[in-house]
Amino acid sequence: MTLSTELWAANQDLALACLNHPFVQGIADGTLERAKFADYVGQDAFFLAAFGRAYSIAAGKAPDWQCFTTFHALGGGVLAELKLHESYAIQWGVNLGTVEPGIATRRYTDFLLATAWSGDVGVTAAAMSPCMGLYAFLGQELARDGIPDHQYAHWIQTYSGGDFQRLTQQLENLVERYATSSSRIHSIYRYAMFCEQDFFEAVWGK
Repeated sequence: MTLSTELWAANQDLALACLNHPFVQGIADGTLERAKFADYVGQDAFFLAAFGRAYSIAAGKAPDWQCFTTFHALGGGVLAELKLHESYAIQWGVNLGTVEPGIATRRYTDFLLATAWSGDVGVTAAAMSPCMGLYAFLGQELARDGIPDHQYAHWIQTYSGGDFQRLTQQLENLVERYATSSSRIHSIYRYAMFCEQDFFEAVWGK
């Protein structure tokens, strides 16, 4: 069993809790209130900007060229995802320039940036991997019976698509290469998964 597989298996309870969360299920069947999705778009755009910065910090610490170019490519994936959120913002009437991060959003971004600044590339990859792995999982699960025809279909298409799945695998490869199984790595990974669950709960509860 690889380290990424070990970490994912140890956190299946949280992954399934996210899948079954009413926010995600509302995306699945298209019934999620537009206001909740609009709030999510703004919060997630703020999160992604920090996520991209964490990739850049890790790239600056890369011990070899392959590691540097991989983090750089992953950062490019975040920029593409942010462009998607910009189009969502126009569609859903969200002014990304005025978004104030909620407590759950700020807690998650502060954790990722602090980890990127203080930890080595393996630790950072382990902290960032739950986000990518979870969204890849959610996308695949929601697309299991085909991409639905409703207002959130593009979200499902994006995270179930091959491009996002490949980026997820690239990050997991970094975990395999630069991280070592330890109580710290397991704790960091699980905390990030808790942050994902809290993020959905926060945008659902508004």
